[in-house]
Amino acid sequence: MRTEALESVVAEWLRGAELPPLTPRECPLSEPGMGRPIIAVVGPRRAGKTYLLYQMIGSLIRGRKAARDEILFIDFEDFRLDGFQPDDMDRLLSVFHKLAGKAPRYLFFDEVHRLPSWSRILRTLHSARRYAIVVTGSNTKVLASEIATELRGRYEDCLVLPFSFREFLSFRKIEPSAALLATPERGLVLRAFDEYLKFGGFPEPAGLREPASRRRLLQSYFDTVFYKDVLDRYGIRARHLLDLVMRNMLESYASLFSISGFAAQLKSHGLPGSKRSIAEYLRRLEEVFFLLTLEKFDFSPRKRMMNPKKTYLIDTGFSLLGGSFTENRGRLLENVVALELLRRRKRTLYFRGKGECDFIVQEGTRPSEAWQVCWELAGKTGERELRGLAEARHELKIARGAVLTYDQESAQSVEGETFRLVPVWKWLLGLSNGFSVG
Repeated sequence: MRTEALESVVAEWLRGAELPPLTPRECPLSEPGMGRPIIAVVGPRRAGKTYLLYQMIGSLIRGRKAARDEILFIDFEDFRLDGFQPDDMDRLLSVFHKLAGKAPRYLFFDEVHRLPSWSRILRTLHSARRYAIVVTGSNTKVLASEIATELRGRYEDCLVLPFSFREFLSFRKIEPSAALLATPERGLVLRAFDEYLKFGGFPEPAGLREPASRRRLLQSYFDTVFYKDVLDRYGIRARHLLDLVMRNMLESYASLFSISGFAAQLKSHGLPGSKRSIAEYLRRLEEVFFLLTLEKFDFSPRKRMMNPKKTYLIDTGFSLLGGSFTENRGRLLENVVALELLRRRKRTLYFRGKGECDFIVQEGTRPSEAWQVCWELAGKTGERELRGLAEARHELKIARGAVLTYDQESAQSVEGETFRLVPVWKWLLGLSNGFSVG
C-alpha cells in the first residue's frame, strides 16, 4: 500500500467538512473507550451505519471528550485503499501521527469486513489498550454471534436496519403519542405508515418524493448486492442462477421457499441449478443482509433444518423491483413484522401444523410469543387465521401474542377463545399493551 494513498485518505478526514445533519437512530450503544469492548455497528448497505458513526463522532466532539485530530475515521470501501493488507495498519497509524501531530485515541473503521484478517487486526489493536474502537460491517459475519473466538469477550454489536417506523416518523417530523392518535391527526400516522409499507425504510430513498426516483435508487442497491456483495466477493460463476434466485425473492417474499421445489422448477424449464448452489446463494444473500429467513418451529434441530424456510426481504421497498402488477398488502405487512422482530433481536420461527402461525418467538429454550399477521380479519380467511394462532398457542403452551392487522383494533373469538386484534403500526410504536390471548 502506497504511503501517498494513506496520506490522502487521512488528510481528507482531518480537513473534512462539518459532519452532516442526522436523524437520531434507536440503537443502544455503549460509549466507546480504551479498554472497553469493540463496538460493531452491523446491518445492510445504505441503512445508516456510517451516519450512526458520524452521530457518535459528533457526540464525542460536542461533549469535548475528543477533538477531530484525535479521531481516525476510515472507510475501507474507498478505492484508494484497494489492496490494504494487515501489515499496512501500522503504516496507517503512523501517517495519522505524522499529519495530526499525535496518535489517534479513537478508531472508526467503516466496512471493516473488507479487510483481510479483519478480526485479527481488531484483536491486536484492542490488546494494545491505546484505542477506543468502533467498526461497521454489511455482513452477518461481523455480528457478535458469528465472530471468531479470538474476539469473544472483547466485542459487542448493534444491529442497524433501515428505519424502524418510529424512526421513519421522526424523519417525517411526526411525533406519535396517545394524545395525537385520539385526534384527526391520526391520519398523518396512517398516511406515513402506508408510505413506509410500500417504499420501505432505507433513509436516502425516504428523502426522495418521486416514486420513480426511489425505485431507481433501490434498484442501484439491488445491483450492488448482486454484483459487489455476492457475485464478486464470493466468486460466484453461475450469474444467471443468482439472478433467478434474487428475482424470485422479489416476487415470493413472506412465503415458504423450497430449495428442492425451486430446483425442480428450473429443471422443468431446462435451466441449470443444483440444490447445493441454490442453498449456497440463499445463505450468501442472508449473510449480506438482502434476506431474512425463518425456520419452521420444531424442538428437533434436524427437523428445523430439513423443512422449507420462510423468506423476507430486508426492506419492503425491494418489492417494488418485482414483476408483480398488484401489491400484496398482506405480505408487505407480514414482512414489516418480521423485520421488527429482527430489529428487537428476537429468535423467531414459523409454526405449521394443521394450520399456520406466522411468528413464534423463542426465549431461551422455550417458545414465548405467537403472532399472526393479517391485513383484515374477516370471513373464512379470518377464521383460519384465528385457528392457526389457537393451534400454535395450545401445542406450544404460549400465553402471549395477538393478531396484528392493518388497522383493526378489537377482539374476536373462535371456539370459545378470544383473541386481540392490534394494528401493526401501533405495535411497531409500542402504543398498545397487554398482548395476551385466551
